[in-house]
Amino acid sequence: MPTILITGASGLIGSRLKQMLLDQGYNIHTLGRNLSPSRDNRTKAFTWDVINQQIDEKSLDGVDAIIHLAGAGVADKSWTAARKKEIMDSRIEATKLLYNTLAHRSHQVRTIISASAVGYYGDCGDEIVTEKHSPADTFLAKVTQRWEEEVSKMDILGIRHVCCRIGIVLSRHGGALPELVKTMPFDIAGYFSKSPLYYPWIHINDVCGIMIHAMENETMRGSYNTTGPDPVTIKDLMKGIIAARKSNAILTPVPSFALKLALGEMADMLLSSQRCSNEKIINSGYKFYFPTLEKALSDIYP
Repeated sequence: MPTILITGASGLIGSRLKQMLLDQGYNIHTLGRNLSPSRDNRTKAFTWDVINQQIDEKSLDGVDAIIHLAGAGVADKSWTAARKKEIMDSRIEATKLLYNTLAHRSHQVRTIISASAVGYYGDCGDEIVTEKHSPADTFLAKVTQRWEEEVSKMDILGIRHVCCRIGIVLSRHGGALPELVKTMPFDIAGYFSKSPLYYPWIHINDVCGIMIHAMENETMRGSYNTTGPDPVTIKDLMKGIIAARKSNAILTPVPSFALKLALGEMADMLLSSQRCSNEKIINSGYKFYFPTLEKALSDIYP
């Protein structure tokens, strides 16, 4: 079976993706800041130092495709000037390191699948957003645009590239859900009162499934909205979570200005409405594991 190199393999998406690839028989190489022990003979771990542009080139030996997820978490810390630089640089410099290494050594890499985000579009209200939509002028939009531009340079090396613009990832192990349900033990389900506010949800298995599909489907190139078939408003999302959890929580609107006061510019990440179309990924032949929000939440809250 082919060998796949995953950057950012220790994160929420990377961990699940690695397991799904192993289940399908792939061999895995991982790149990270620290060397993590491999639990099976089909996984090999390697290290890199993005800041100093150093990489263990053995990580690319025998690799057929790269799935590039590495980048500092956008929601992990406050957006100080230093943190914003780290968020941008961790993505751009990591991609440059991969490019420069591939450009100066022999390899058999044919494909790179890169993470991106629906933050590319900014706040679009109730407009149905396709991949042809122009980028916004927000910080997150600039990060994703620059990231995609760096990944697209792989074309120069004859390496096919696909950028997955990921929506709101639903998982029992992390992502958005733990934050959304924090107040439910107190029978309160808060939602931001901004309208319209669409959240382009997607189950984590479908994020990984789309990446694997894009890797295996050589006709796919460019950017794809990696979102579920039916974007919902934040209010309807919270209703769905209440039903799936069989909770008695009461839906309670939270003023948007309160979030802006608390988080400043970072609030844009939570208050941007993206009613994303996934027609392009469906037309590529992808079949969703969880085509409805109800099925996605039922899997997470059985």
